[in-house]
Amino acid sequence: METASLQIPAEHEVTMPFQRVIGAYLAEIRSECLRYLRAPGFMLPVILFPTVFYLMFGVLMNGGHPHAARYLLGSYTVFGVMAPGLFGFGVSLAIERDQGLLMLKRALPMPPGAYLLGKMVMAMLTAGIIVALMLVLGLTAGGVTLAPARIFAFLALGVFGVLPFCALGMLVGTLIKGQGAPGLLNLVYLPMAFLSGLWFPLSVMPGWLATTAPVWPSYHLNAIAQHVVGLSTAPVTGHVLVLAGVAAGCFALAAARLRRRG
Repeated sequence: METASLQIPAEHEVTMPFQRVIGAYLAEIRSECLRYLRAPGFMLPVILFPTVFYLMFGVLMNGGHPHAARYLLGSYTVFGVMAPGLFGFGVSLAIERDQGLLMLKRALPMPPGAYLLGKMVMAMLTAGIIVALMLVLGLTAGGVTLAPARIFAFLALGVFGVLPFCALGMLVGTLIKGQGAPGLLNLVYLPMAFLSGLWFPLSVMPGWLATTAPVWPSYHLNAIAQHVVGLSTAPVTGHVLVLAGVAAGCFALAAARLRRRG
């Protein structure tokens, strides 16, 4: 007995109107942003870690060094920008995969990329809040002076600089279970920050750190940050290309894994 298969003719396929597609993207972005902005367990640590560290080491304990507050404004901002991508994207993705939410999202009549775009915009918004707070502290308590063009460049650095870490968090979120995601991402987050010179300049640390630091995306984002705050005149094109490559590569690997395993 042959098995009959039901096929829908192409002329009867239903496509979502363009306005509804845009509305679906906007609704997912809004829900993701509101969900995290209303979650103090996520927002408070992400915002307080870099700001408190900057107040301690960049303002209160800088020993009067004229460049300390400026250097640490750049490096601790990078430290803060990493977190929304790694944790807001990676941990939540791993947990929601375990809970079956990602499978439910796929069954809903919504564009397949809306879920990931919502998380990406949430991370960019959170990074923007962190950068704005760090700028307020640096320009007031830290005594740092920046031209308006550098202030806008610094804000753009944070908003777009979070994307490589979103990609890395997304990749990690597809590889591990939800319960193990926070611990593993902390093992990535903290050593990466230390080994790339975010807490202390590489010039005062063992020589092997300066040799291995370029393997970390945070090193390249920090190099751009130091250029923006005026402590470096080295070209940043190479660093931008590295970060773009990290973002594209991790997103491609994570997307391929999501398509195979969900």
